[in-house]
Amino acid sequence: MNIPENLKYTKDHEWIRVEGEEAYVGITDYAQGELGDIVFLEIETEGEELAKEEVFGTIEAVKTVSDMYMPVSGEVVEVNEKLEETPEIVNKEPYGEGWLIKVKLTKTTELDELLDATAYKNLLEA
Repeated sequence: MNIPENLKYTKDHEWIRVEGEEAYVGITDYAQGELGDIVFLEIETEGEELAKEEVFGTIEAVKTVSDMYMPVSGEVVEVNEKLEETPEIVNKEPYGEGWLIKVKLTKTTELDELLDATAYKNLLEA
């Protein structure tokens, strides 16, 4: 299982990659594996400011529908348009082209509350 060192993680299996004042958010390799084949994403929060752990959208797989949660507070400034036509990119590249949203960070101190790669790996092994 792939757990990149340069990302932060949530207990709900989202990841965040910070680039300056903005960040990309997606679901982890573990999460996409547990969900199975992803068939649809509903993210209608573009332009909204959301608090940490608020739902920013839903992800639908063949077997289930799951909520996706904000890892930190911020404004959703972009939704990955590629996923509208090809949601299965999340299964193939969860840390690359399969990112879900781009966020303008509003409380960078919340990043310190997230899990690093080692802590996330320990969570999965618990």
